[in-house]
Amino acid sequence: MNTPFDFNAGGKAIVYVKAVDAKDLPDEVQSQMQDLDRVYAVHDAEGQQLALVADRNLAFDLARQHDFSPVTVH
Repeated sequence: MNTPFDFNAGGKAIVYVKAVDAKDLPDEVQSQMQDLDRVYAVHDAEGQQLALVADRNLAFDLARQHDFSPVTVH
């Protein structure tokens, strides 16, 4: 079956939350991370990073507060 489906029909766009190791971030960002070894990035469907936050729960809360539907990236 090849039926188009509008994934945004529910009204909320999906954003993706993934863990990011501090060592993988630019030095400028690392210098602002205090003692964190890992942060969580929120990305839109095109892969653009929208936010970096200190923990996973905060990433999900932030997305929901801005009317996005967050999902985890493995």
